[in-house]
Amino acid sequence: MTIAASATKKKGRSKAGPGLWKRLRVDYAKHKWIYWMMVPVMIYYIVFLYFPMAGQVIAFQDYRPAKGILGSDWVGLENFIDFFKSPFAFRTIRNTIMISLFEILVGFPAPIILALLLNEVRCKPFKSVAQTVSYLPHFVSLVVACGIVVDFVASDGLITHFLSLFGFETQNLLSNKVSYIVVYVLSGIWKNIGWGSIIYLATLAGVDQSLYEAAAIDGAGRFQQIRHITFPALIPIISIQLIMRIGQMMSMGAEKTILLYSPVVFETADTIASYVYRVGIQEQSYSLATAVGMFNSVINLSLVYFANWFSRKYVKESLW
Repeated sequence: MTIAASATKKKGRSKAGPGLWKRLRVDYAKHKWIYWMMVPVMIYYIVFLYFPMAGQVIAFQDYRPAKGILGSDWVGLENFIDFFKSPFAFRTIRNTIMISLFEILVGFPAPIILALLLNEVRCKPFKSVAQTVSYLPHFVSLVVACGIVVDFVASDGLITHFLSLFGFETQNLLSNKVSYIVVYVLSGIWKNIGWGSIIYLATLAGVDQSLYEAAAIDGAGRFQQIRHITFPALIPIISIQLIMRIGQMMSMGAEKTILLYSPVVFETADTIASYVYRVGIQEQSYSLATAVGMFNSVINLSLVYFANWFSRKYVKESLW
């Protein structure tokens, strides 16, 4: 009986194999150009994302460019220990988590709210203008956008002068430890709110309009329609977007931080990304910078898995 079952199992495997390749050949014949369009994307990921992973080995070395990866001395976990023993570890981790939480709590709902508002606009010319105005900042270079922010919140800037009319102190907002975070988060909303709303507007465009007509006949007002029809239609995409955002919680871009912060606000502005930049580029401690970056990536991966598990269990939506 055991021999017969084994033979049946092997026979099943042999049939499954050719069937899979046959289906793949048929699918390739039908969607050949889609497969070829996928090739540049795969090459990009292999060359710029997967292949550089081999360089992560220097996190466990006392890396010297003159000796190369193969010639540098192994130090094990010494670089990780040095980071956690340094006075910068707690500060950078705390600041990264704090700013990311503010961005999630304030910045993440902003495109959703904008999409809901634009979806309720019935005047098409006004809607088009509002969308265009909100999209434009996304296409402005980050350097230029940060330059505008720096000028506007300077001690003699337009925003600072406007706030002084309401009794606020006339000072450079980026030199204050608290207002720096506010400026950082709000400037991110200003730059990305329009672009982020596109995916939500596209989702709302696919909602069956007969649902709104039926709700109106039943006496549902605008807010009731948004609550029971519009918002539930966004739940799946909101869940996916939130999972991906949580997975980037520890990966705040160093560019914006470097363009906005100064030593005066390091206590609340210095993040893991800016610390890696200073250590790796300015101080040329490549091994330590790589170790910190690897630690950051492991935390992000853990957050993605946790957020995906939580969403799958309680919201019934997930990435996998």
